[in-house]
Amino acid sequence: MKKNIVSLLAIIFGIMIISFPILGVISTNAIIGLSVLFISIYALIMGISIIDYNTYGSIIDLALGVVLLIISIGLIFNPALFGFLAEITLYLAGIILIIAGVVSLVNNRTSKFGFYIGIAGIILGVCYIIIGTYVANPIILGTLIGIWLVLSGILRLLD
Repeated sequence: MKKNIVSLLAIIFGIMIISFPILGVISTNAIIGLSVLFISIYALIMGISIIDYNTYGSIIDLALGVVLLIISIGLIFNPALFGFLAEITLYLAGIILIIAGVVSLVNNRTSKFGFYIGIAGIILGVCYIIIGTYVANPIILGTLIGIWLVLSGILRLLD
């Protein structure tokens, strides 16, 4: 039951992230802040849902979720922080996506599709950094995080 709810939340968050950049109304810092916020919520929910059988993985997810929550709130509500982080925000989001992929690899060793969820996070994180270097378009970058969340949710549902 927990797995299905977490999977559906990941799919919903992913679709929301994919659709927000298409609207083109939200500024760059809000898009990146929302993307990081959705990843933090996903990490916190995953940490709580696996605490029964994977304590170390749960602690990693919860710590990552708290750090990402603080960063996302700062990005959404403090424009000065975005100005300070503007140069490294793209790399930071890519690194966070890679870390989330590695955490998925560690937490889902016994899962049928857990390996692929982690690999998808790592590959999309690297793509995020590469694309962020050459194309500073928040629509593409936010869409990559949304794709990862949708893939994670679908693969977790199929497991």
